[in-house]
Amino acid sequence: MSDLVRQFRDFFVSLKLTVALLAFSILLIFAATLDQVNLGIYAVQQKYFHSLFVLWRVGDIPVPVFPGGYLIGGLLMINLIGAQASRFKFSGKKSGIWLTHVGLILLLLGELLSGLWQEEYSLQINEGESKNYSESYRFNEVAITDVTDPKFDDVVAIPEQMIAKGTALQHPKLPFRVVPKIYYPNADLRMRQGALPAGAPPSPATTGVGPNIELIPMAPATDEKSRNLPAAYVELVAPEGTLGTWLVSPMMPNPQSFEYGGRSWKIVFRFQRNYKPFGMTLLKFSFDRYAGTEIPKNFSSRVRLTTPDGREDREVLIYMNNPLRYAGLTFFQADYDHEHEKYTILQVVRNPSWLLPYIACGLMTLGLVIQFLIHLVGFFGQRRRLASNQPA
Repeated sequence: MSDLVRQFRDFFVSLKLTVALLAFSILLIFAATLDQVNLGIYAVQQKYFHSLFVLWRVGDIPVPVFPGGYLIGGLLMINLIGAQASRFKFSGKKSGIWLTHVGLILLLLGELLSGLWQEEYSLQINEGESKNYSESYRFNEVAITDVTDPKFDDVVAIPEQMIAKGTALQHPKLPFRVVPKIYYPNADLRMRQGALPAGAPPSPATTGVGPNIELIPMAPATDEKSRNLPAAYVELVAPEGTLGTWLVSPMMPNPQSFEYGGRSWKIVFRFQRNYKPFGMTLLKFSFDRYAGTEIPKNFSSRVRLTTPDGREDREVLIYMNNPLRYAGLTFFQADYDHEHEKYTILQVVRNPSWLLPYIACGLMTLGLVIQFLIHLVGFFGQRRRLASNQPA
C-alpha cells in the first residue's frame, strides 16, 4: 500500500507532469485562438478555459476530446503544491523561490475563483432616470408578475436555462403551471403582413400579440458586439385547463397582460436582472470629442447613489479609468447612446477575488527580486574570496 501511495505521490509531483501540462496549455490556447473566429471570445472562454474537458459533437453526442482549462489549471496547482511540499525544503537561500511559487499558486487560484464567482451586468440609464437593478448581457429570464397591487409587484423569474430545457414549473406564488413549449436561442421577429399563406402552419401562440408575429430562427451570434435574442412559446396551464400560449422574447420589451383568478398578471422575456438594495440616478452624461473630429476623448456620468434608509446619498463622477466601487460591485464607464448621447451604459462587475492577481504578481515579483539578490550577493562574495586567495 505504501508503494502505491508513493507512486501516486511521485506522479503528481513529477517534473514530467509539469512539462506535459504546460504543453497541453499551449495546445489549448492555440486551438481556442483558432476557434475564436467561429465562436467569439465569450463562447471560447466557456468551451475551452471554463471547463474540465473540451467537448466536440459527434452527431448529437458531446464527446470529451481534450482537457479544459479547469482540469489543466487544477492539475498544475496540485503539481506545484505537491512539488513545493515534497522537493523544496524551506531555507533562507530559497526564500525567493518559495515566494514565487506561492504567488503562482495564488494566481491559479484567483483565475479559478474569478471564473466561478465573477458576475458581469450592464446598467443602462437615461438622464434623470433612477434604477436599482442592472441587466445581464448574456442571460435572460421569463418574468411573470402579479401587478394587482399598484404599490407592489410580486415577480417570479424563471431562468432561461429552464425554458431551454422545456422544464415545466409550478411555483408556489403562481396559481398556474408554466410549460415551455418551443425555445429558440436566437430569433428575429416580424409583424405578419396579411393572412397566413395557404397551407402554412398556424402560430403556436394562441393569445397575446404572438399570433400576429412571425418568428424567424437565427443562428447563434458569435460576434462579440452582438447578442443572442432568444424567443420561446410558453403555455400557462391552470387547474381547469390552459390559459393560452404566449410568444415571448427580449425583442418584445413591453410585458403582455392577462387576467386570472381575480388578479392582474404580466409576462415578459427580459434580460436577467440583478436587484440591489440601493438606487442610482443619472444626473448628467457628458461626452467630449477631440477638437475638429468625431473621435471620443472622454465620456463620463455624474450619478447620485442613494439607499432607502438614507445612510447613503452622494454624487459620484464615473469616467474612463475611474470606476465607482460600492457594496462589492465596480461600476465602469463602458459605453453610451451613440445616437442621442442622452443615456449612459455602465458595466457592473462583481468579482470577490479581484485582489488575488495583484497579490500574486506582487509576491512573484518580490520572490524573483529576492532570489536574484541572493545569487548576486553570493556571486560577489565568491569573487572576493577568490581575489583574497590569489598570491600577491
